[in-house]
Amino acid sequence: MTPAKHITRAAVIYPFINNIDLDADARLHETVKLAAAISLDVVWSDIIRLRDVKAGTFFGKGNIEKIKSFVSEKAIELLIVDADLSPIQQRNLEKELNIKIIDRTALILEIFGERAQTKEGVLQVELAHLTYQRSRLVRSWTHLERQRGGAGFLGGPGETQIELDRRIIDDKIVKIKKALEKIKQTRGLQRRARQKVPYPVVALVGYTNTGKSTLFNYLTKANVFAKNLLFATLDTTMRKLCLPSGREVILSDTVGFISDLPHELIMAFRATLEEVLEADIVVQVLDAANADNRKQRQDVIEVLHHLGLDQIEHQKNYIEVYNKIDLLDEHQVKKIQNIHQAIVLSALNGSGCDKLLGRIDDILKEEYKSIEINIDATNGKVIAWLHKNTEILESKLKEDKIHMQLRIKEDDVGKLQKFLSDG
Repeated sequence: MTPAKHITRAAVIYPFINNIDLDADARLHETVKLAAAISLDVVWSDIIRLRDVKAGTFFGKGNIEKIKSFVSEKAIELLIVDADLSPIQQRNLEKELNIKIIDRTALILEIFGERAQTKEGVLQVELAHLTYQRSRLVRSWTHLERQRGGAGFLGGPGETQIELDRRIIDDKIVKIKKALEKIKQTRGLQRRARQKVPYPVVALVGYTNTGKSTLFNYLTKANVFAKNLLFATLDTTMRKLCLPSGREVILSDTVGFISDLPHELIMAFRATLEEVLEADIVVQVLDAANADNRKQRQDVIEVLHHLGLDQIEHQKNYIEVYNKIDLLDEHQVKKIQNIHQAIVLSALNGSGCDKLLGRIDDILKEEYKSIEINIDATNGKVIAWLHKNTEILESKLKEDKIHMQLRIKEDDVGKLQKFLSDG
């Protein structure tokens, strides 16, 4: 008989510093859900108010004694501190409390480690793990602590001597970066192949657990893993989608964002998120039933800015949709529509999805125009450019001319005219 899997008893603490954070309850609730996402049994959670952060232990003596009593009373095995702990603070707290401690970054990386499915996703998470792990190598870890090491953070920060650890980690990082570069090159080839039949790309972005994958599934009739879990999607998924006008687009479902997304993860997942940078339209999916959705919206916007999409929220190719209206009453739905002038929908039952598709169609109609041209059949340079940069709807050979109906970006019309006049 297989023994039952041990479930770690955990506690979550959110440090409330100088009363500057007005969303402490929402943040604590989110972090408890993050812990539950990797099957931790959270037996105690609390907001601890701090006047300042102690350099050596993060918390002052009084708060450490308070935490220690709860650790003993609740038989807690793991403490999650919802902040960024320095390696010294983590080590000193572990000594004081005699249990394993991880910070917010380590928790999110642990979740990503469980969720990654594709080869690229696994490599990206491992790169983020190693980058974080390298920063935790400090001389003050004891020999026993260093020997606890493993793939995940719940096992420990390192292995043997620090210098050797650092060299091993650096070698692994170099190998992973090379492997990811090969995957990136393959993705680039796939993207260029797609551009030869230039389907516009529509990228779904949003805070984790806003229902992006459920919306993706409803629109494309796909079967992507979608569950009420934080970070259910880690790997970009793409499917072809036919709009009401008959135009075909590529719909892309991306990794969910979160507040204070670890820098290591933004960097590691940059290749995946390049699909967002290349997108013709960016659709941010918000959770209409989440009272914190405007803060979540801003967190996503900040990550997009960090990736290089400056002022994206003010661009005409940016759409906001409020999902999960099936959880609201009619008055609440109308209030969202009136205040935010956004599309409201339910990815669960499809209500309002037609409006989203119509809006995507309208934006593309503004960006693309349909034209007819006649060109010499021998003008290979122009024909090659048309195949690469336009959507050819029809092509007929008439004597020595080719008659073409095509869709072309407004910005490319001038280029085409110059090509034709030069030819």
